[in-house]
Amino acid sequence: MNVFANTVVSLVFKLLDDRNQVIEEAGEPVTYLHGGYSGIFPRVEAALAHKKVGDSVSVSLEPGDAFGDYDPALVRMEPVESLPPDIAVGGFLVSENNGEETVWRVTDIAEGKAVLDGNHELAGQRLRFDATVVDVRPATPEEVQHGHVHGAHGHHH
Repeated sequence: MNVFANTVVSLVFKLLDDRNQVIEEAGEPVTYLHGGYSGIFPRVEAALAHKKVGDSVSVSLEPGDAFGDYDPALVRMEPVESLPPDIAVGGFLVSENNGEETVWRVTDIAEGKAVLDGNHELAGQRLRFDATVVDVRPATPEEVQHGHVHGAHGHHH
């Protein structure tokens, strides 16, 4: 079976930076619903169209195709006393503004201030996504209706 809209695709992948260093590698296959359901980067999804089990793709991703451009406006300093007491470099905070959630990564703490970065850790980077298709099956009507893959024993919302 080939990959097309409303198929469930399982693949193994490597995500590499522009120096060919592995950033992430799937030890187990990952699965997504193919057909514009936002389960994978759109450029990768386009490259996987019409592929079959055993086929591989290698897709170069500009920042806008992956995690976006780095936005300096998403970096701010906050007094440590206004943050949770267990705050630490490498930790994360979540804020909500007008119903929109932002995840802030703590990148530094010094002199009573914490630097918070709302950019994804890979924002602004060129990446390469190498993947091999390991399984393709038709999506169930319920998966298509919900816009995502369900597990082996169904799915309950």
